[in-house]
Amino acid sequence: MKYSRIIAGTMTWGKWGKQHATKDMISLMNHCIDNNITTFDHADIYGDYTTEEDFGKAFKESGIKRENIQLISKCGIQFHVKERSNRVKHYDYSKDYIISSVERSLKMLQTDYLDMLLLHRPSPLMNPSEVAEAIDKLKNDGKIRQFGVSNFSPSQIQLIEKEIPVEANQVEFSLSANEVMNNGTLDDCITYDRLAMSWSPLGSYFREDSQANTRIKKVLADFTKKYNATEDQLLLAWILKHPSKIHPVVGTATPKRLKMAMDTVSIDMDIQDWFILLEANEGHEVA
Repeated sequence: MKYSRIIAGTMTWGKWGKQHATKDMISLMNHCIDNNITTFDHADIYGDYTTEEDFGKAFKESGIKRENIQLISKCGIQFHVKERSNRVKHYDYSKDYIISSVERSLKMLQTDYLDMLLLHRPSPLMNPSEVAEAIDKLKNDGKIRQFGVSNFSPSQIQLIEKEIPVEANQVEFSLSANEVMNNGTLDDCITYDRLAMSWSPLGSYFREDSQANTRIKKVLADFTKKYNATEDQLLLAWILKHPSKIHPVVGTATPKRLKMAMDTVSIDMDIQDWFILLEANEGHEVA
């Protein structure tokens, strides 16, 4: 199963961000495909459970062939919002809820199957046998093709794999949030051939003023000239260098930035430059 190296994250396409009208979503979807971004990352909760429906309406009207794109979605988080009667935010990985959540996502996205389903975040109450029953049924019914997790540690994956294989892990990974590079999470992806995906791949660089970001900015001032690339492209190139062959989930809904993200795939960052950026973030040389 092939996924585009840059994945379009849809979290900000709807209510939680740009609030794109149907025609604008169609335009953005076609723009992604024109630039070889064919994988779209969803979650049932995005837009307070509304973004999948908005995307699905646009997809139906777009005329895009289903076999030309890949759809990923997540389930498990239950929000305390008016759309649901939850009394508290929690996680639900019961067999019935996983199945009903996927069936709802399929209806909202107006598709017969998900290329991949992810469990959105680990729950202390996860029962691997119950998860496996749900996933087996969904796969046997042709409603999902692959199964993975998001934000799981290697030990939490092992818990699930007591009953069923895990084919992917989507985690936070960037220059400024690189813990998964050192705690075994990305090692696990390499060891067991899991698809590695990173959310928030630009990290805190454009959101926070910090000493680390000030140091990084000084380094990038030289590197943008050396690589003829923008700051955000170099931050993506830094994580693309990792041997887990990570697929960044790019959350922008701006066409120009999506194209720039895909262009980053051609940048091969020099190994010493990679460590210079790491040193800038950490504030010290490696041991």
